[in-house]
Amino acid sequence: MAYTAEIIGVGTELLLGNIANTDAQDVSRALSEIGVNVYFHTVVGDNPERLKQAVAIARARADIIITTGGLGPTCDDLTKQTLAEAFGKKLIFNEDEAEQIRAFFKTRLHNMELTENNYQQAYLPEDCTIFHNGCGTAPGCAFESGGTHVLMLPGPPRECRAMLESCALPYLKKLSDAEIHSHNIHIFGLGESAVEARLRDMMLALENPTLAPYAKDSEVLLRVTARARSKEEAESMMAPVLEKVRAVLGDIIYGIDTETLENTAVGLLKEKNKTLSCAESCTGGLLAKRLTDIPGASRVFPGSITTYATETKTAILGVDAGLIREKGVASREVAEQMALQVREKFGSDLGVGITGIAGPDSDDSGLAPGTVFVALATPDGLWCRSLALPFDRARVRTAASSHALDMIRRHLTGLPVE
Repeated sequence: MAYTAEIIGVGTELLLGNIANTDAQDVSRALSEIGVNVYFHTVVGDNPERLKQAVAIARARADIIITTGGLGPTCDDLTKQTLAEAFGKKLIFNEDEAEQIRAFFKTRLHNMELTENNYQQAYLPEDCTIFHNGCGTAPGCAFESGGTHVLMLPGPPRECRAMLESCALPYLKKLSDAEIHSHNIHIFGLGESAVEARLRDMMLALENPTLAPYAKDSEVLLRVTARARSKEEAESMMAPVLEKVRAVLGDIIYGIDTETLENTAVGLLKEKNKTLSCAESCTGGLLAKRLTDIPGASRVFPGSITTYATETKTAILGVDAGLIREKGVASREVAEQMALQVREKFGSDLGVGITGIAGPDSDDSGLAPGTVFVALATPDGLWCRSLALPFDRARVRTAASSHALDMIRRHLTGLPVE
């Protein structure tokens, strides 16, 4: 049986847009990984009657209700009281949780006074499972009533995430003997809708395992998920699906699960005993940062040059000033010369050059923001991708550096680069 869940975020600050409801995102992601289907997100202000209405609606359409927020010590923290009334439960003072509150103030909140209202947090619904809060003073809890499982988690994201992992997920996993396992297929070079179009028939035909694409920056993540009695059974169910996906998508798949473009590129450079250097303009050193995030990258990455201003491209990198005047600083020709020059300066096997308009404004050339040129120079040839990236400034930079990493990957595996 696949359980269904509704997440209710409690707090007027959520309705006003003062803070983002990241708790719902965290809880939804975690529930999907254990096979619980989240069909509804609801947000309610600090109002008992409206919260009762939301709970009544959720009770009629979900097996599991998870609330986040409203467990604090102030007068507007009414989640426990309201849900206890809605489900006909008494609130009972728990001395163990009261002692936890006292200890938290003594050891971690030295300069704050422990007031009587803090002890409101030690009142919990009768016959509940208590979720201890290791990051704060508000305990969570869970209980079952009339076939509905109710879980209450604190609102602060750090506390919510910690309690979700340590308490809520173990509680929910006990409700079913099924296990949920998944693999993430990482794709670069095709958009989410195009990936879905190629796999649509397979996705519609599958029930267990399931197959679902998700857009992530300039990449696509394709998740294969199986429900089974054991990890071994789930793996055997997913194996033929993974094989079919590989057959359909081919070389646009660059990794599985924890692999990233940067660790794939660094791994291939090590495997092939090659070195890489890069010259960056509009990406401002992001490519170098992504490469050096990978342990051991120094073996294959001697260095980079960030030539953001036009003058540094000529003075430091040695790009021809006449070429810049003729073709423009954001051009295929300049990107190619940047790649050639940086490769020569560092004596590396591969050189990357990136130049373009990150936005949000255009430059004097009139090129649209998001116009980027990424070049790769090797002993075997010179390639350049001309990109029109319809993103904001940060995503343009990320996408451009991802294209550079993909070009490196494709070259080192003998695939067409452009």
